[in-house]
Parts: sequence; C-alpha cells; structure tokens
Amino acid sequence: MIIARVIVDIASSLVDKIFDYILPNNDFCVGQRVLVPFGKISKEGYIIEITDHSEVDTNKLKSVINALEPFPVILKEQLELAKFLKSEFHIGLADAIRLFLPTEMRGSKVKELVKVECFIQDENSAKLYLQSVRKNATSVIGIINYLLNVGSALYSELGKKFNNNSLRKLIQDKIITTKEIILRRKPYIEVSNLPKKDILLTPTQENVVNKILAEKRVFLLHGVTGSGKTEVYMHAMQKILESGRTGIMLVPEISLTPQVLMNFRSRFGERVAILHSGLSKGERFDEWQRILFGEAQIVVGARSAIFAPLQNIGLIVIDEEHDSSYNSDSNPRYNTIEVATFRAKISNASLVLGSATPSLVSYHNAMTGKYQLLEMKERINKRELPPLKIIDMGNEVRNGNTSVFSSALKEAIEKTINEHNQAMLFINRRGYSSFLMCKKCGFVAKCQDCDVSLVWHKLENALKCHYCGNRYKVFTQCPVCGNENLSSGSVGTEKVVLELKSLFPNVAVGRMDNDTTKTKDSHLKILSDFRSGKTQILVGTQMIAKGHDFPSVTLVGIIDADVSLYQSSYTACEQTFQLITQVAGRAGRADKTGEIYLQTYVPRHYVYKLASYYDYPAFYKKEINLRQTTMYPPFTKIFRILITSEDENLAKDVTKVYYERVKQLQQEYNSEFVYLGVMKSPIGRIQNKFRLQVLMRIKLDNEKQITNQLFNIADNVKQNGVTIFVEINPQNLS
Repeated sequence: MIIARVIVDIASSLVDKIFDYILPNNDFCVGQRVLVPFGKISKEGYIIEITDHSEVDTNKLKSVINALEPFPVILKEQLELAKFLKSEFHIGLADAIRLFLPTEMRGSKVKELVKVECFIQDENSAKLYLQSVRKNATSVIGIINYLLNVGSALYSELGKKFNNNSLRKLIQDKIITTKEIILRRKPYIEVSNLPKKDILLTPTQENVVNKILAEKRVFLLHGVTGSGKTEVYMHAMQKILESGRTGIMLVPEISLTPQVLMNFRSRFGERVAILHSGLSKGERFDEWQRILFGEAQIVVGARSAIFAPLQNIGLIVIDEEHDSSYNSDSNPRYNTIEVATFRAKISNASLVLGSATPSLVSYHNAMTGKYQLLEMKERINKRELPPLKIIDMGNEVRNGNTSVFSSALKEAIEKTINEHNQAMLFINRRGYSSFLMCKKCGFVAKCQDCDVSLVWHKLENALKCHYCGNRYKVFTQCPVCGNENLSSGSVGTEKVVLELKSLFPNVAVGRMDNDTTKTKDSHLKILSDFRSGKTQILVGTQMIAKGHDFPSVTLVGIIDADVSLYQSSYTACEQTFQLITQVAGRAGRADKTGEIYLQTYVPRHYVYKLASYYDYPAFYKKEINLRQTTMYPPFTKIFRILITSEDENLAKDVTKVYYERVKQLQQEYNSEFVYLGVMKSPIGRIQNKFRLQVLMRIKLDNEKQITNQLFNIADNVKQNGVTIFVEINPQNLS
C-alpha cells in the first residue's frame, strides 16, 4: 500500500499538521497538488512525502481523489523552506506553502491561456481553392493570402481582421486547419525588446564581482548611490548563468521592478521572469509556470519572489537591503533576508545584500564577520556626491514665508526649469494634509473603525483612512460645535503638487504615491513620462527615493525631512538617514551637477549633519553605540505579541493570560529579559479590531529557546474570536 503524507490547504492552527492518505496508483509524486476528502468536503492539499507505512490504522485512511496537475508544483527545496518558516517565524505549513504558489491557482481560479491557431493545411490546395472562389469573396481571399504570407495566425485575430463566417467555411472545407496552443501572458511587454548593452566594468566593480563568485556566503555590498551596483549584480548573474545555475534579484518597491526588469531583459532577454503583486493574475500564473518549467533562469521581483520555484540557484541579490518592505508585517510574517539566507545556504548559493545605506543590523554583521563587507566608495562618473544644503524652516516662518517651499528651494526649482533640467521633490506623506481639525473645540475627524485621524484628500474631496481604506465626506463646519474655522495638518504630496502648479502653471508635474499607482502599470507610466521629459518635476513618497536613475535630474528637494525623524521607533534616526541619503542620490547621476535641499525645523540634528557629509561610517558608529547602551537590536531581539479581537474585553482577558505566562518565563530566564511590558497598541483599533500587545526585549544568549516557548504560549493561549501574532523585531510598532 502506498501512502501519501499531505498538507491540507486550510490556514488554521487546529489542522496545521500532516495527514495520511492512500494513493490509488503510482502516478503521483512529492510536491504534487491533489484533491483529498477532508471531513464531509473535498479540499486541496500537497503531497510532501510518499511512503509505504502509516502510524494510523490503514483501514481508517481515505484515498486521494485525484491530482490537480500532472507535475509537482512544490519543489523539494521549497518543502525545506516551509519547515524553516514554521520553525523561525511560527508560520503554519499550509500558510507557508501558499507563499510558493500564485494566489489564484488555489481553487483553480486561473488557468493557462489556450488559443486556437489557424494555418493552411496544404498550400497547393489553397491556391486551387482561390481560383474557384468568386472575386467578390474578399474575406475568403484575404484570409488565404494572409496565411500564405505569414504562415499562421490566431483564430480570434483572423476573425477581427476579416470575417468569422468566411473563416468557419474555410475550416469546414479543410483549407484551413486549427490546433490549440498555450500562450504566455507577458508583463511589461513594452520593455521586452531592448538592445543589449555591453558595459566594461571598472576595476572596483570587477573586484567585487570576482569576490562574489569566489565564495558561497553572505556579502554586504556597501556602495554609494550611483556607484554601479546594478551592473555588478548583472555581471555576477551572467557568470552564474554561464555556469548553468540560476538567480533571484529582489527590489523593495514594485515601482522599481520595471526599471530593473528593463536592465535585466536588455542583457538576458527571455531568460528573465518577473514576480510581484502588481501583475494580473494571468501574468503572475504564466510567469510562475515559466520559472517552474525552467523557461526562465532569472527572477526579478519584490519580496515574494524569494519563494519562486527556481531550481539550482547560484546567486540571490537583495537590492536596497535596508528597506523595511523586506519585512512582512501582515500574516504570514517573515523577514526576507533571513529567508534568503536559508535558501542560499541549502542551495549552496551566494547572497548579496546591496545598499548605499545598509541597515545597522547588516553592517554590524559585516563588522563582526558574519557577512563579508564589499565596498564601492565612488560614483561611476567620478563626480562627487551632490552638495546637500540644510534649510531652517523655522527661519522661513519667522521671515513670513508660510509656503511649502523655502525661498532657496523655490529659486532652485525655477533655475532647474529654466535650464530645462528635472527636479524630484520628496515628502513621505500622501494626501493633501494629515488631518482636518476644528480650531474652536479641537475636534479631529477620525475613522469609525480605526483609532487614527483621517487624511484629507482635496482632489478627491474625501477624508480617507490610510489603515482600512474607509472614505468619508469632507465637512465645511465642525460636526460638534458648528464652527467653520477649520485647520489642516501637515502637508502631503497632493498639496505639494497643487502649490507647484500655482507657482509654475506652465510646468508639467507628476505625482507618485499609493493614490496615483493603484492601477496596473501606473508606476511604469509615471516613470516613463518623467524619463522622457513629458513631466519636468516629479513629486513622490519613498517610491521615488531609491534605485531610480534619471540623467536629467539635477535638483532634489526634501520637503519635510522631520516626518520620519520623530516617529515612535528605535529605528527612526536610521530610517531618516537612509531616506535622506537615498533620495539625495537621485541627483547628479550623469554628466550634470546635482544639488539637494533639505527642509527641517531642527537643522542642527546630528542625523542631518552626518547625512549632509554622506558619512555612513560615522553615523553607524554613533547609532550602534546608542543601540548597545540601550540594548536594542542588534544586541537584543524585540518580540511583540499582538492580540486582536472585535471584543475588547476578550482581547484584554487573553492578553492578561499571555502576559502572566510570559512573566513565568521571565522568572526562568531572568537575566535574558531586558524589558517586559503589556499595553494597548499605539493604534488601539484597526478595522474595528481592538489591539493590545506584550512587548519584550531579549538578549541573544538563549534567544532560540525563549522564542520557541513564546510560540508555544501563543499556541496554547487560544480563544475563539481572538488572533495572536508573534512578531520578531517588528519594523512598525503602531
């Protein structure tokens, strides 16, 4: 008797285990997706092992109903990865396996695109047929001549071009024959046929590539903006492909993937596939199949691309490795760098973490020998990094300037426009203003389902919640006291654009944020318009801060640098330094000199001073000393246990039970606990769910044992209507 061990596709901790089923024949394999009986219903599942014995009485076992594909959809390596995700991040096996497949594939919501192709059955017969038809049968004559010329065409194409009735008659008369073919839906087809560029590496770049290829380990590539890191990645990938192996290239933002894809497709053509959530379901499915069947050997994408069904991986690159988007802060929660490190290890591959501003954790790992540090300290064009001028906005206000723009930045924008160059203006806040408030009674419009103020979107004439998406009407008088004297909060991208259009009415301004990039390919259109010069100024959030290379950008303005500096996070200074350095790096990348204007109300803050010198080592030295003194990562691990429920009392009860059990754990590992506390989450309610949290900082000596016990407590403290998440080093505690 052949037994299949199956993970049933149900995302519940109650059934997060492996079930045994009898296989009806030998036509099954490990990694295959199957349909199995589960209770009174049938469910999809995945075979993770085939054996000849079971610990369950075989008389009680049910049989697999059938296979859903004739081939495995989960690789052996991915099964190892699923076990790692369960162990390290407390992700259920079914949840882990879902990461490996296109979402719509489950439940067969997406399938291969099948089309009918037409071609001439016999050329001589077709020519004789032409002689016998009436001269006014233009559609029949047109179809035959067209196919004789091009060889074949899709049925749908011929029907549109000529006539469906004529086409059906030619098929009936056996002049045209048909066959079904599978077409691949191809994303970003407009960046597919690009000329190949042969670029000679500098000695520094060549040295870095050689080191990456010489040893299978984790490298931290610290290269200043414009130093040519992308070319290093591509040359290393070229060598990996030549050795018969494959590679993954990760970028933090969906907005960056078209540019990276453009570079990689120009070099590697159809050997490149792309994976990210912005693709249509058909495109994502087809790209996934191309990877699975070995038609593509390089995968470019956002963090989810680390789970691509790629075999024989030789190189994984994580560009802008410092970016917080590599941490998944919604279920399933995981850290992409840790996942990539494990995948590189089991694949015997190199992992390259690249950044102009590495995370403190990664740089610390390089300083202590866990990673090998590689450095590229100069720009390719040999130019100095553009000068960064710090503007005191307090002085601007005192001098009567209440505009979004300082006098100096306004003059710089005007100069840039007159010289026919381009400018990028960065503000990490979307919308028109961060809130709408009554000046008389202090009422602030808040979301009904979340404990957050609503953001005013003037162009849409709406108040929007950026956490749950709820929309409300804008009021012109206070709903509490009736006062019509209202004030708005801090400015966002929308207000910056409106003020620019007021100041420079004849200048085309583009805007790039979550509101303008909701539709498919919207990122590509905004960036294409800016690259072509159709827009002269681009305003955006952190989407524009990293990775982009626009030769005509000579001015970068940071409208409100203080946005990230005062967020309630131990990484606030680190993130601010990174954002400033990254966005500043967009200027002066070609032959033109660039300049940066940074607007702030705290001009003497050490972060701005060090950023103005681009002095990452000095920033690291200061910040790592603070982390060590206060015992924050990388010297400890932060754990947040987030408890959510629509019933506030129920959430409080479960939080109390969890906290009491952690206190018992603290007594056992007293010297390991730097901090333990219980509290409401900073945002106490999101999507009508109350949120409480248990926070702790743990030293690293027995961290693994403590982690496992925290997971066990979460498993044992269960209550219907309550969800418990264990987060490790969360990037956002709100």
